[in-house]
Amino acid sequence: MSVADPAELLALALDTAREAGRLAAEGQEGIGVLETKSTPTDVVTAMDRASEELIRKRLLSARPGDAVLGEEGGAATGSSGVRWIVDPIDGTVNYLYGRADWAVSIAAELDGEVVAGAVVAPVRGDEYTATRGGGAFCNGAPMRVRPAVPLEMALVATGFGYSTERRARQAEVLRTLLPRVRDIRRAGSAALDLCALARGHHDAYYERGLNAWDWAAATLIAQEAGARVGGLRGRPANPDLVIAAPPGLFEELHDLLEPLKADADTDEVEPPA
Repeated sequence: MSVADPAELLALALDTAREAGRLAAEGQEGIGVLETKSTPTDVVTAMDRASEELIRKRLLSARPGDAVLGEEGGAATGSSGVRWIVDPIDGTVNYLYGRADWAVSIAAELDGEVVAGAVVAPVRGDEYTATRGGGAFCNGAPMRVRPAVPLEMALVATGFGYSTERRARQAEVLRTLLPRVRDIRRAGSAALDLCALARGHHDAYYERGLNAWDWAAATLIAQEAGARVGGLRGRPANPDLVIAAPPGLFEELHDLLEPLKADADTDEVEPPA
């Protein structure tokens, strides 16, 4: 490919994610922990490394001038203006325990803006795709978020960090949030949570402590399905907090999370009036 066309970038991302997903799915049974990252529960498996190595090889073979940012392999520089943002297995703990809720996530960023994204969940048989301005799809069928509902009727997805201090803080936020919404869901894969929002399988999503490879492809998919995505106080999605919901519900959830300081590791909680 000589031109950074979003449709062609998506095709490459999807083909590569499919191949990496097949590799990881075949190796899931009997997989063990290779090492830990930030905490003893933040694990990396041998298949994380093998999957990312395959992804890097396929992407750079097709587009040798591109940059790649991966969860396991760090950043590789490029000269084309395209950067790939890669999570070889999003939902590693699920993967380690033989569960189906994990995915390969690949996003293509052009001059700093994500323009294409693919999230492939091979065990579940789901493929989520989007291009900027081109809509969002699951297995080739168009997706839209559910219409906004009042916060008290919203099914809200979230996730939790690995450190005990952060998890305790998140539990305090959740303690205030839970009586104010319909219910909470926790799947264990940020990318699949955002894609489930795009598919209408819940109403809203928020999580603290994510990295670009966790959300890059999936936030584009959610946005193209009609979701608003951002952080607190007008910030874009960032490691402090990612919020995603249809317009209207996004603002309600934001206004509940902001005084709770859901984007900070602090015990100074100020419940809303």
